Amino acid sequence: MYHKEIEALKHAGRFRERRVFDAHLVDLASNDYLGLANNKKQFRKTVRLVENYSTFAPKASMLVNGYHSIHARFEERIAVLNGFERGLAVGSGFLANIALIESLVRKGDRLFMDEEYHASGVMAAKLLSEKVIYFRHNDPDDLLEKLGRYGGKRNIIAIEGIYSMSGDMCRKEIFEIAQKSEALLIVDEAHSSGVVGERLLGVFEYYGIEVKPNHIKMGTLGKAFGSYGAYILASHEIITYLENRAKPIIYSTAPSLFDIALALNNIEHISKKSKEYHQKIIERQKIVKKILKRDIPALIVSKRFTTNEEVMRAQKRFEAEGMVVGAIRRPTVSEPIIRLIPRLGVPKQIVKSALRLLQEEMYEV
Repeated sequence: MYHKEIEALKHAGRFRERRVFDAHLVDLASNDYLGLANNKKQFRKTVRLVENYSTFAPKASMLVNGYHSIHARFEERIAVLNGFERGLAVGSGFLANIALIESLVRKGDRLFMDEEYHASGVMAAKLLSEKVIYFRHNDPDDLLEKLGRYGGKRNIIAIEGIYSMSGDMCRKEIFEIAQKSEALLIVDEAHSSGVVGERLLGVFEYYGIEVKPNHIKMGTLGKAFGSYGAYILASHEIITYLENRAKPIIYSTAPSLFDIALALNNIEHISKKSKEYHQKIIERQKIVKKILKRDIPALIVSKRFTTNEEVMRAQKRFEAEGMVVGAIRRPTVSEPIIRLIPRLGVPKQIVKSALRLLQEEMYEV
């Protein structure tokens, strides 16, 4: 029934398929930045925690009877750690972005979104039609100009802490613009929480920004936190509003109890060992600087290619050398990239080998 469409994708070099990679390949592709996905001690600790309760599945939506004390403990702890009034556990980062953008932007409001914001936010923005204005990537001047030209009754700005493809960090000036213009600011910290800042709390900590009532922080649990799910942090008023208006909160089964419990344990673990992890992150950033002559603010290294075919050939070369890297193709990105993660679960010597392979002249475009 969809044969022609599939063939067109293949012809354009855009065909994708799921793969179970050889377990012997070294993982330099995933977002498991701290290597917690392999931590059996944390896994066993979480099993014991969940076994303390009579139920181990959420059973229903949060507003029926799916809200569990594990959810509540997680929300309170992550809110306190980050200096926010309240937290809200969500099934995934995709759902968190849909929940925020679809529900917060009301009649007469305007959403100003970085043009490289995550696909989940872009999809949610398509539900809003003329209410959305895109500003040039990480460009405070363009944002300021567009706020002045298109500002609505209530303005909402959406940015990422660390951008998932390029690996660059949001500009501090955008926080200042949001404050001066009294705009709500959504910061997607999926790739910065657990990686950036001395305590690994993300860009708010890194920039020394005091949390204000107009700040909203969201992030995922499937990256540095080694689990699955997501969270939203905001003022009491905004979380209360989301509980009443955000469709992914109201109509989805509550997040998995085990995943939230694992995230809770891992967050406590990271908090206790933040200095140690922070130092290891700095060591890998120094390796990248030495080999590629490039500063990276987090743990994402990307290199551009001209075509989808070239980036797939590069990925196969890495596999031949025993490593898996991300091959990100159009239309996900405007220019195909190899995305390499010098994660803490990988020995430094292998990270060096991978970076040298990325540096080779055959990959220059």
